Amino acid sequence: MKLLLLACALSLPVLASAQQPVVWSIDSLNRIGGATVTVVGSPRVVDTELGKAVHFEGKGDVGDALFVDAIPLVGTLPYTWEMIFRPSSKGGAAQRIFHLQEAGSENRRLFELRIVEGKWCLDSFAGTSPPSGDPPQTAILLKCDAEHLFPLDQWYAVAAVYDGKVLRHYVNGILQGETQANLQPLGKGGASLGTRYNKKDFFTGDIFSSRFTARPLAQGELMRVPSGSGR
Repeated sequence: MKLLLLACALSLPVLASAQQPVVWSIDSLNRIGGATVTVVGSPRVVDTELGKAVHFEGKGDVGDALFVDAIPLVGTLPYTWEMIFRPSSKGGAAQRIFHLQEAGSENRRLFELRIVEGKWCLDSFAGTSPPSGDPPQTAILLKCDAEHLFPLDQWYAVAAVYDGKVLRHYVNGILQGETQANLQPLGKGGASLGTRYNKKDFFTGDIFSSRFTARPLAQGELMRVPSGSGR
């Protein structure tokens, strides 16, 4: 019994560590989350109401981006992926904001946006390559009716939450949609901020931070934009 209790006690710090979120502060053009960054175009570190962030300018296949040689969610299911950002009214109709890409496969996660009638809606995407060799599967969350449109040039906290069966996405803690999904964990690869991983559909706006958690956070646990941001 003593040995069992000791084993349980020793395992608790490991389990607690695995549950700790990884936070990326997007405030540098050199390193993000301790990983090496490759710069495309001319993104800039800027001072904002929230603190330092990176500003991106782009449209279509031309623009600014940061490529990070790391994926915090490697081998992780379920998961929560969050981001605080500010989309600009100067951007294109379809933009890829943040892309996590497994090397050499179709496994990926994306935060995207669409601009409709001068406002924006969240587009969340997850693609997976089944280990059996079956065709790749995708999960897409996109609603751009009036209820799911938001003003541009303001700060927002968005989240994608996967509980092992259902993918949900949120804007400022408000559910925007959900879908059944059979996802696979991401393997080693990289991330792109400001564009799709293949340098398509560049983003215009600011990215402040991102958080990665190895469990599905409850709605009340999701990130919020700090008060005093002018949102």
